[in-house]
Amino acid sequence: MQASPLDALHDVLPPSEVSWWPLSPMVWALLIITLLLLLLIGRCVYKAHCHKKAKKQAIEHSQQHPDNAQALHIILKRLTKHYYGVAATTQSQTQWAHTLSRLSGLSFNEQELNSLYAPKPDSQLANKLTLAINKFKLKEKIDV
Repeated sequence: MQASPLDALHDVLPPSEVSWWPLSPMVWALLIITLLLLLLIGRCVYKAHCHKKAKKQAIEHSQQHPDNAQALHIILKRLTKHYYGVAATTQSQTQWAHTLSRLSGLSFNEQELNSLYAPKPDSQLANKLTLAINKFKLKEKIDV
């Protein structure tokens, strides 16, 4: 009977297990890149949340004054001032109506806005202003 060729390997020792610590430089790089990416995503989400906060508050305020067209117009002016600056809100009535139309997607004209100062403002204008606050565009560029 012949001897097994594996019997000649009795003096070969198997390697010991490789420890997981310390981590290799590639694993460290991957961990750091992942952490930086998560921080960047978190920062972008937080900035977007903070950017939309004024509009959410304006919507809440508009729900407190559903029939008061003058209060809704003031809320809309404050919202425009916050996102687009003072120059956007200190325009003439015609230009303000045009800016309001662009930012809300609704059509406003000078006569509607002048009716705000009438003894009894139009009730449909209050609904239109509420809708304009809800549809207000935050990222629209306006040339003022």
